[in-house]
Amino acid sequence: MMSLLGELNRTDLAPLGREMHRFAAELFPICRSITGKGIRETLGRIQSKIPLQTLEVPSGTQVFDWTVPKEWNIHDAYIADPSGKRVVDFQKSNLHVLNYSVPVNERMPLSNLKGHLHTIPEHPDWIPYRTSYYKEDWGFCLSHHQMTRLEDGEYTVCIDSTLREGHLTYGECYLAGRSSEEILISSHACHPSLANDNLSGLAVATFLARHLAGRDLRYSYRFLFLPGTIGAITWLSRNREAVGRIRNGLVLTCIGDAGGFHYKKSRRGNGEIDRAAAHVLRHCGEPAEVLEFSPYGYDERQYCSPGFNLPVGCLMRSVWGTFPEYHTSADNLDFIRPLSLANSLRVCTAILDVLENNRCYRNERPYCEPQLGRRGLYETTGGEVGGEEIMARLWVLNLSDGQHTLLDIAEQSGIVFSRIWAAADLLCRKGLLSVASDEQVKSTV
Repeated sequence: MMSLLGELNRTDLAPLGREMHRFAAELFPICRSITGKGIRETLGRIQSKIPLQTLEVPSGTQVFDWTVPKEWNIHDAYIADPSGKRVVDFQKSNLHVLNYSVPVNERMPLSNLKGHLHTIPEHPDWIPYRTSYYKEDWGFCLSHHQMTRLEDGEYTVCIDSTLREGHLTYGECYLAGRSSEEILISSHACHPSLANDNLSGLAVATFLARHLAGRDLRYSYRFLFLPGTIGAITWLSRNREAVGRIRNGLVLTCIGDAGGFHYKKSRRGNGEIDRAAAHVLRHCGEPAEVLEFSPYGYDERQYCSPGFNLPVGCLMRSVWGTFPEYHTSADNLDFIRPLSLANSLRVCTAILDVLENNRCYRNERPYCEPQLGRRGLYETTGGEVGGEEIMARLWVLNLSDGQHTLLDIAEQSGIVFSRIWAAADLLCRKGLLSVASDEQVKSTV
């Protein structure tokens, strides 16, 4: 029996959080999209930390009801006023361009240009993030204050981009365990300079894979770094044989800000991942809320589509779309916190710890209580109420009948899983408990 969490619990999380934040800062300037050089460069940086395989799928490939789009790359973009001064400049922020804009090089009056400008009037200093992946268009995003300062006249509009046949690229890190059954960890890697909605998930997933690499694991783990929506659809289309091995999964996003945790259940609603996440959040020491499934959000909606119905939930801090900074330039490196990133990694590890160690056991002395005192497992002085460690041992012994998992016991007793697991480990070493075989579990059902 092994605890994935033990090492993190003994580690000062502050330096780890700073390292994760530095990695997010390294990725922040890259202009990512659902295809192109930006996502390849991002995957290359991730590959420097974990064993990552990159795969490419040609434009035009049919993936269920979708088609892999043309590849988009951008070199420069700007709006210059009548004097030739750049008033909107892609070099200052890659959010300034409508993502996937087709090339344009024209002069036009302000009245024509305004139809291609995007702002957020209620937050006049912020630049919005906008896209046009599946309709050929062009545009610029700028602060509302910038737009109100534009004077009438002829403007030079330049978007030096390409949209042509190419590839969709995604990354896959596979960590083999003792079982071929898999845990899926998925994070989207397609947004440009957005720290919480993109980089926080990438950082936590990368460091989680690094934490697991080289360990003796019960399950095999598959980490996916994908362009949102089309990436998950493409992976599912190309890996239908692997889908049957997925026993649980997590989508990680918006997980680096100062908000409390939110877990969105899988479509099944009562899968092992749903129960494990709810249990860990109940004991994590931070505000947390469990949300019901809905068919909108991130890639969990692809994994949970009715044809697959995988037990994949979504772990967040502030829920996408509910914080003002979402999809704006205010979702910057100051918005994510090093300690939030580190604690998110700790919570993810705690959830995986439950999945790794959640088994059924059998009490080897099922007729009445075994005498714990002579085994050093109970107070030698009677009359006192037992502490939580002793209560954990008693609960494990009582419910280890081949029918109840350790998570069942933790939920019924109200004792955190890590303590229940520690009790089971100790009782096994004392010869009072054994792992129930599949045949024994079936015989009790």
